[in-house]
Amino acid sequence: MWKSIMKILVWALVGSYIQPASSARILAVETVGGKSHWNFMSGILRALVNDGHSVTVFTPFADGNRENYTEVDTTSEGALQFMDKDLEQMMSRKLTVIGDFVMMSRIQCDQVYENSKMKIVLGGVRTEYDIVIIEYFASDCVSYIATKLNLPLIYVTPLPANAFMDRTITGHVSNPSTVTEVFSMYAIPKTFIQRLTNISLIVYLKIVKQYKELILKYTDPKQYDLIEPISPSLIFANRHFITDVASPTPTNVIDIGGIHLKTAQKLPEDILEFIEQSPHGVVYFTFGSTIKMSSMPEQIKKALLGTFAQIPQRVLWKYENVLEGMPKNMMIRKWLPQRDILMHPNVKLFISHGGISGIYETVDAGVPVLGF
Repeated sequence: MWKSIMKILVWALVGSYIQPASSARILAVETVGGKSHWNFMSGILRALVNDGHSVTVFTPFADGNRENYTEVDTTSEGALQFMDKDLEQMMSRKLTVIGDFVMMSRIQCDQVYENSKMKIVLGGVRTEYDIVIIEYFASDCVSYIATKLNLPLIYVTPLPANAFMDRTITGHVSNPSTVTEVFSMYAIPKTFIQRLTNISLIVYLKIVKQYKELILKYTDPKQYDLIEPISPSLIFANRHFITDVASPTPTNVIDIGGIHLKTAQKLPEDILEFIEQSPHGVVYFTFGSTIKMSSMPEQIKKALLGTFAQIPQRVLWKYENVLEGMPKNMMIRKWLPQRDILMHPNVKLFISHGGISGIYETVDAGVPVLGF
């Protein structure tokens, strides 16, 4: 009898340590047609699938379904183009570019909601999903899916934290005396003038964003303007304490900078040969997946070509068009496998615009960075 009682007690004890497990059915949407943005989103989705969750994702960068992972290729119905930026315009219009971002974000929302398969999802009587994960860029229109389906919302932000967007995304207002706006020229506002400039910039950009959104809602109203946007339950931020200055963060913001990093793959033969046959190493030069290097001001382009021609290293440059006057030590390509290039031991320098995903790749590879 005592043995039976002991068996019951043992099984009861074991049962008390068993935790229930369940997987979520996740609807994910990549709203931006920039490869670097998708790399961050796909890193998150890859981790969720590996943990047993089921993911359906709308993306312009589909690479095939697999177990618990289904893609809807949005490129077949008007790809979610990031609308390649003209570098000269961006350099001359830094303070008004946020208005362009709002407009681009709404255009991307239009493309998502006009997708035939998304219409089926939004028009269903019952939803097949438990939660929505979507990239927030510059407009609240992205929250429409979660509102329509009455589901919890998770935002993904692959860009650095923008102080003027803090309240929109997190409900938190950063202290402008310690947290710098991303368009500022310094990491931490130390002097009175820097702090005054910082708060002026934050207020100005917040007003520009809200004004642009308001104007578009009244002059070009959309279906998503009829529903009040909701706040996200959780935010996955492409941020890490090794690269970001200290700042207060709400509890629903999870820093996962570097989640997109993968094991380096073998380089294409022509690029591999170009790198390995350079006795003095290679300089890698790119401004990411969303900026057209061919739109660079002519005087800057000539200065760079003249400088590159004088150095002993070879230069790999992500460049979209034919480059006149290209020196013999240079190779250009419309797209370059950045992660794989940076992991090669013969790469000596990375010239970058400072994209945060590229910074994490550089830190991981141990390659020096020259900021442009």
